[in-house]
Amino acid sequence: MDKYADIIFPHLGITIDNLGKGINVFGYTIAFYGMIIALGMILGYLIVVWQAKRTGQDDKNYLDLALWCIIFAIIGARLYYVVFSWDYYSKNPSEIMNIRGGGLAIYGGIIAGVITVLIFSKIKKLSFMEVLDTACAGLLVGQILGRWGNFFNREAFGGYTDNVFAMMIKKSDVSTAYLSENILNHIVEKDSVAYIQVHPTFLYESCINIIILIIILLLTKKKKFDGMLLDIYLFGYGLSRFFIEGLRTDQLKLFGTKIAVSQVVSLIIVAIGLVHFIYNMANLKKSGVKDKAKSDKEAKALEKDSEDED
Repeated sequence: MDKYADIIFPHLGITIDNLGKGINVFGYTIAFYGMIIALGMILGYLIVVWQAKRTGQDDKNYLDLALWCIIFAIIGARLYYVVFSWDYYSKNPSEIMNIRGGGLAIYGGIIAGVITVLIFSKIKKLSFMEVLDTACAGLLVGQILGRWGNFFNREAFGGYTDNVFAMMIKKSDVSTAYLSENILNHIVEKDSVAYIQVHPTFLYESCINIIILIIILLLTKKKKFDGMLLDIYLFGYGLSRFFIEGLRTDQLKLFGTKIAVSQVVSLIIVAIGLVHFIYNMANLKKSGVKDKAKSDKEAKALEKDSEDED
């Protein structure tokens, strides 16, 4: 183990040295987190355009939508974070607009994005559910890449673990606000360098999102109804996020409670996705029964006409 290593995956034999949080350009620091988010937005947009073409939609609509969604998603993500961290921001109002200091919550961005899609769809006279089906693939790409921004920032990790994916980070690189008692009780020292050993929740979420994305791409042309791909996203992401959020040490809590906001939101979106899926599948089944009954009735009528002619 190199004493100068910044991040170590001890059970995987991976050691990362001199891992910075950004690059310096003419005296101005550009954070890797910001660059990764920007890359995620670009690649997310490109996959949305590809999805639109695959399903016979006008992909030009999605450029306008992407621009509006990015703006309002950032505002929503920041607002969500500030609201549920109000104890801090009420005492430091000047920090509310300081996005570079950190503090964007994905669920706030998703909620704002959905509202933007709803309004955009109404104005453009597009199918709201079809647009969401198309957009969720791009959203997943953004989330997959975005979590690696947390890796560079040494944030959004879980509590202590010694599982095969355990990640060690220099204690000096981590905000003390994220260090739980369980983590502090398992400090690892090597050549006088203190490390914390934690769940790499960014990695868990990124890998699960890749699986969800693959499923959505495979089912795009086989979906039974508009909104089906969205349901898969809501159920898959919501369920995985519920459990992953339970591991994290930087949870936003409901006011005056110890309940993680994101876990509550996760259960809500899982329920929405599941109910919407069951409802639509039931309607399809009902329609199928009616169509079969209608076909049988028409067949009997034709048979009767034939007998009458005889």
